[in-house]
Amino acid sequence: MDRYCVFGNPIGHSKSPLIHRLFAEQTGQALSYEALLAPLDDFAGFARGFFAEGLGGNVTVPFKEQAFQLADQLSARAQRAGAVNTLKKLADGRLLGDNTDGAGLLRDLAVNAGFSLSGKRILLLGAGGAVRGVLEPFLGERPKALVVANRSVAKAEALAAEFADLGPIMASGFDWLDAPVDLIVNGTSASLTGEVPPIAASLIEPGHTLCYDMMYSRQPTAFCQWAVEHGARAALDGLGMLVEQAAEAFLLWRGVRPDSAPVLAELRRQLAAG
Repeated sequence: MDRYCVFGNPIGHSKSPLIHRLFAEQTGQALSYEALLAPLDDFAGFARGFFAEGLGGNVTVPFKEQAFQLADQLSARAQRAGAVNTLKKLADGRLLGDNTDGAGLLRDLAVNAGFSLSGKRILLLGAGGAVRGVLEPFLGERPKALVVANRSVAKAEALAAEFADLGPIMASGFDWLDAPVDLIVNGTSASLTGEVPPIAASLIEPGHTLCYDMMYSRQPTAFCQWAVEHGARAALDGLGMLVEQAAEAFLLWRGVRPDSAPVLAELRRQLAAG
């Protein structure tokens, strides 16, 4: 049986084993997939041990940068993101590192939400790894403007400078902006503590602006609640991104793209049931 896994710490909450089991059943692929608690002090050694037999692995918090260092070869998007969330053992035993997060978010927006980024005004909140991973695919869609806003403006400025060759990108503080935009993506971890980044409600054009939180939970996140209260046309959480980035990884490993819609629907059902 071909072995796959997700590395993380903590990892007990991971939906990845369920997602990939459903993908495998749907596509008729014979594989096993498990959640592995990797040690904080020796991710590389632990991962190498798995890949003595295993063929592929997803990587979640806090190991994406360490996986970037572990990979023998990097995809262009992983190189740009500076982080790896998917590892694949190549025929010669070397490890290929990829990053499917940006593609997953883009596909969730384009396919599941029917939202095109082309010509749009986009605001990304945060300047950490989550935002970094989506900048290349977002700029590739040729938005009218893309602003990275962060509490530490210097960090946002550094990201903007690094990705400036790909398209129009600017840096800002959270409280510098007030003009409406077409899309707001929350890439901060504020929702984990029930908080919302301190941005102006006027950034939402009622009935028009789409708001997206990369986090998800059983109840709407604080950011999604804030978006609805201020008239956003829709407030989406990151569950679709989770499923779509997993589908990208499955395609890389097995050469077949699963249909993500029924898997996303099943996860929503389970999440609602608690």
